[in-house]
Amino acid sequence: MATATHAEVGEVRVLREQVQAIQRVLRGNTEGLTEADCLVQPQPGGNCLNWVVGHLACIWDMVLPAVGQKPVLGKETLQRYDRGSAELHEAGEALPLEMLLGACDEAAKRMDEGLASLTDEKLDELAPFSPRKKADETVRSLLSLVMFHQAYHVGQTGLLRRIAGKEGKIK
Repeated sequence: MATATHAEVGEVRVLREQVQAIQRVLRGNTEGLTEADCLVQPQPGGNCLNWVVGHLACIWDMVLPAVGQKPVLGKETLQRYDRGSAELHEAGEALPLEMLLGACDEAAKRMDEGLASLTDEKLDELAPFSPRKKADETVRSLLSLVMFHQAYHVGQTGLLRRIAGKEGKIK
C-alpha cells in the first residue's frame, strides 16, 4: 500500500474531519449575529467574538504553508488577531465578521486540500515553525496542536454567542 494512502486512511482523515467540524461549529455559532453582538466583551476579561474569529483565521493562515497552501488574508491583515494582541474593544479596530468568516471558509477549504495531499514522510518533516518553540516540532505534531487550538477557540464562540444574549446553536 502506498504511503499517501496510509496517511489518508489514518490520521489525515481524522484531521480533515476536524477541520470540517471546526468550520461547521464556527458557522453555526456565528449565524445571525450582528457586528455589535461580536464586540460584546466577556466579563471580567477576555476577548470578544470578533477577535476570536479573527484569531482562528490568523492561525489557519500561519499553518497553511505547512500543508503546501497559501495564506488567505496574510499576516499583515490579521496581525490585530495574533496571539498576545490586545483585547479588541472598538468597532474601528475590527475587520468585518463576514470577511473573517469568509477567510475561515477559504482557509478550511485550503487546509482540506493540503491535508489530502500529505504523506507520512511529509507529516514527519520538521514544521516551518513551532508555537511551543520545540526544535523537533514536526508537521504532524504542529497539526495536532493546531486542531486542538482551533477547537478550543471555536468552543469559545458558543459561549460568546450566549454572552451576546443569543440562544446557543449546539444542543
